[in-house]
Amino acid sequence: MGKQLLREYYALCDGGVCQDLLTEQEKQDMASGKKFYMTGCMQKFDTPNGNGRVYSKKILQREVENYWKLVKERRALGELDHPDDSVINLKNASHLVTDMWWDGEALMGKVEILNTPSGEILKQLAKSGVTLGISSRGLGSVRQERGSTIVEDDFQLICFDFVSEPSTPGAFMTVKVGMREHKEPNIFTKADKLYRSLNDILTD
Repeated sequence: MGKQLLREYYALCDGGVCQDLLTEQEKQDMASGKKFYMTGCMQKFDTPNGNGRVYSKKILQREVENYWKLVKERRALGELDHPDDSVINLKNASHLVTDMWWDGEALMGKVEILNTPSGEILKQLAKSGVTLGISSRGLGSVRQERGSTIVEDDFQLICFDFVSEPSTPGAFMTVKVGMREHKEPNIFTKADKLYRSLNDILTD
């Protein structure tokens, strides 16, 4: 089976932001209207999603380590809604991932909402109390094993998008099956690919 576009959904904190995850400066920037942040769980490893898809700890930690380079360089953009594409559309960019960290098996994250057309829509939706979810977008193969869909080692994390999906009682989004065949995306620079290759060698 070839690589597929894999998308997973998770709910954010109530109101879109967990205040205890913000620094004092970020809280001040939020209060003054200078900036707008949203926080919450972005992904989980070794945990079956609503569609039975499972990401191993090794694969997800590797991809987060690779993605962290984009975060540090302020290039970790995401879109409002999920395009059926493996390329990030800059004219639809709504936010920038500014921080990520592990809390057990959960990948927590913080995003800054941008002053772009899509970002402004996202802000108003959040301020109006619309339930929003953060969703990872990646490319990879899967295999069936004991009733679960296992994401294979060729998985490549592309970005995190904002979506609207109903929450489950466990505060997570139900996982929507949305997979299409795609060729290898050309969204990373040569330097990014070299960094990824070196990191894979060092973590083997």
